[in-house]
Amino acid sequence: MNARETAEYMFEKDLFSQWLGIELTDIKDHYCLLKMPVKSEMINGLGTVHGGVTFAFADSALAFSSNNSGEAAVALNCYINFTKAAKSGDVLTAESILLNDTRKTAVYDITIKNQNDEVVAGFRGTVYKIGKKVTELKVL
Repeated sequence: MNARETAEYMFEKDLFSQWLGIELTDIKDHYCLLKMPVKSEMINGLGTVHGGVTFAFADSALAFSSNNSGEAAVALNCYINFTKAAKSGDVLTAESILLNDTRKTAVYDITIKNQNDEVVAGFRGTVYKIGKKVTELKVL
């Protein structure tokens, strides 16, 4: 499978990313660009997007970019910096770019922007390559 086919294979099984409303916009080897509309149920008590939703969106981008080679990888360490509040009705994009790749780990930089091309958050994720193919993993 190529990168796009692998990401689509994963997406079919990823009910959480589907529930978020994520769309696979652009998929290349070790890269992805995702889109997600902000829904009213994603809003916190202060009227902005809940930070956990933004983190989850970035985490999905990490998953689709770090696994699309077909080699399974899981998050080892992730952190996020929130730079601008997202609001109901916004359409967010998450772009994941490979920064460093070793035999057992890889580091990705994910930038989340709104429809006005304003940076909403920066996320960095390190993944651990588990030594299995994505297609070998059993999904419950």
